[in-house]
Amino acid sequence: MDFSQMLPMLVQEAELFTPAYVEAADWLREQRPEPELIVDAGSGPGVISCLLAEKFPGARVVAVDGVEPLLAEARARAERLGLADRFSTVEAELSDGIGDLEYPADLLWASRSLHHVGDQRAALEGFVRSLAPGGTLALLEGGLPTRFLPRDIGIGRPGLQARVDAVHDEWFTRMRAELPGSVEETEDWPALLTAVGLRHMATRTFLLDLPAPLSDEARAFVVTALTHRRNGLAEGLDPEDLATLDRLLDPDDKASVHHRTDAFVLTAMTVYVGVKPE
Repeated sequence: MDFSQMLPMLVQEAELFTPAYVEAADWLREQRPEPELIVDAGSGPGVISCLLAEKFPGARVVAVDGVEPLLAEARARAERLGLADRFSTVEAELSDGIGDLEYPADLLWASRSLHHVGDQRAALEGFVRSLAPGGTLALLEGGLPTRFLPRDIGIGRPGLQARVDAVHDEWFTRMRAELPGSVEETEDWPALLTAVGLRHMATRTFLLDLPAPLSDEARAFVVTALTHRRNGLAEGLDPEDLATLDRLLDPDDKASVHHRTDAFVLTAMTVYVGVKPE
C-alpha cells in the first residue's frame, strides 16, 4: 500500500472522524491524566497526533511513521496549530520498534496501524519496551465497518455494502498474509495485550454517527471512500455490484452519492487499554 498516495484521504477521514477521536482522547485522560510523553505509533499525517497534543497540553507528542511525506504533513499541521514547540516526528517502521525517544512514553496510541505489521505480537512487545513503568498503551483495532447507505438503495441488488465488506475482508486476509514476516494471530486484543506483559484495564467503543442529510464534507468523504473501495476491490467484486458502484460515483447520475438524500456515515471504533506494571 502506498500510504503517501493516500495522504489526502487519510487527512479527510481523520478530520471527519474527529468527534469520535475527541471522545476517545477524553476517555484516555481519565485513564492517564498527565502524561509527559505521548507517542502516536503509525501516526500517518498527524491529525490524531495533533489532537492528542491539544487534549494533553502538558505533554510532548512524538508522531512515528515509516512514510516521510506523512510525517512532513504532521509537522506542518503541528506548526499551523501552534503545537510545534512540543511536537516532533520519528521515521521508523513499526516492525522495527518506534525509534529513539527522549525518554520512555507514558501514553502510546496505535490507531489501525498494528495490522499493517507482519508480526503484530512482536510489534506490541516493542511498544511495551518503549513504555515507562506504569505507562499506558491504547490500541485502536477492529470495531465495525463504516456504512454509508441503506440496505436497499433502489439500484442494483440490495445489500451492496455487506457484499463489498465481504470482499474487503478477503482482501485484508491476503494483505496480512503477504506482509514481511507475517504471523497469524487471533484478533483477541485483550488477550494479546496480556500476552506481551500488560494489564488489560479497559475496552471501549466509540461511535461516529453522521446521519442524513450529510454535510458537504461528509458527502465528499463518502465519494472518496467508495471510490477507494471500488478501485481497490474491483477484481473481487461482482460485475453487477461494480456497475452499481459506478452509478453511485457518477456525479451526473441522480442516483449517485453526489445527490442522494439517504447517504450517511456510521461506524464504530474500539480502543483497548493496557498498562505496563510498575
